[in-house]
Amino acid sequence: MNRAGEYIKVNLGEASYNAYRPAPLPPCPNLVIDEAMLDAISRASHSIGELDAVSELVPDVKLFLGAYVRKEALLSSQIEGTQATLEDILDAGNDVAVNAEVDEVVNYVKALGYAVERMKTLPLGCRLLKETHEVLMSGVRGEDKSPGEFRRSQNWIGAAGSTIATAKYVPPTVDEMNIAMSDLEKYINMSEDDTLLKTALAHYQFETIHPFLDGNGRIGRMLIVLMLLQGGVLRTPTLYMSLYLKRNRVEYYDRLSEVRRRGDYEQWVKFFLNGVDETARDCSAAIRKLSALLATDGAKLASQPQSVKNVFKLLKSEPIVTAKHVTEKLGLSYATASAALSALEEQGVVRRANDARRNRVFEYGNYIDILKSGT
Repeated sequence: MNRAGEYIKVNLGEASYNAYRPAPLPPCPNLVIDEAMLDAISRASHSIGELDAVSELVPDVKLFLGAYVRKEALLSSQIEGTQATLEDILDAGNDVAVNAEVDEVVNYVKALGYAVERMKTLPLGCRLLKETHEVLMSGVRGEDKSPGEFRRSQNWIGAAGSTIATAKYVPPTVDEMNIAMSDLEKYINMSEDDTLLKTALAHYQFETIHPFLDGNGRIGRMLIVLMLLQGGVLRTPTLYMSLYLKRNRVEYYDRLSEVRRRGDYEQWVKFFLNGVDETARDCSAAIRKLSALLATDGAKLASQPQSVKNVFKLLKSEPIVTAKHVTEKLGLSYATASAALSALEEQGVVRRANDARRNRVFEYGNYIDILKSGT
């Protein structure tokens, strides 16, 4: 056994297999905080602090935060094979999802929003994660796999068609899983470790425990931002690591596996902290670009009627619209909504996303282009 845990044999005769039993956190012996680790902590802390400051100071951040969350939802779902595009998710006409791919991403947005709100009255632990999982899995692929409940059977991770005997990784047995999740809940809420280090370790531990039959990856990625919020490192849910994990997908899984193989938490934590640093800097840059774009386009519309300005404000949270949607959302007449969209098109703020003579779709193209990076 190394300090991260060990494989235990589950005796089922010819069907016997080895399942992983993780050691509780924090690691014993403790993390080795060498010079490289200190540098990684410093860079990540500085970048995330700057992101939090930018998020608080920039006007309208809460309006386009919704769009940024949808980008995170898409990236997190793409890691697990979903083929939807950012335009699918940002299209106001897809509030009621039009297919299973979009449904999964919409559910991610709902689940994350639910969890952030629920944390106002409930600590971040097993109950909150179960409730969030139920929202995530409602009405989508995997809804038959015990939404909102920890698994009651053994799962495993491997290529399509693999068996438990050929699996790449077999998480803890059900009994061991329940013990491990209870231990993880205590660590999240009682440990006085640095929040960034604690988040890195808790994400690894959750992925190793794999407590649900489906949706573990998405819940595990949500756990990152939820822990940063609970720890006070972030005041606004702006740090989403799915792009970094998608770009470095093979390395991500290899580093998690290396902890299980050799107990080398340090290499995983450094990888995670580098991801926090890179992600926070990317997000700060995106928020600044979005803010500059909004200021520039807002100035173009200074002399426009209030109806045009109101539609422009709507585009900050819903950058793909039709005149019908604008009518319903803002209470304008259809003619006024159409005229406002035409004025925005003339000013170069929106562009047509289709060639239809009726039901024309307009998109805030420059805004979407900034968000699309990485998708």
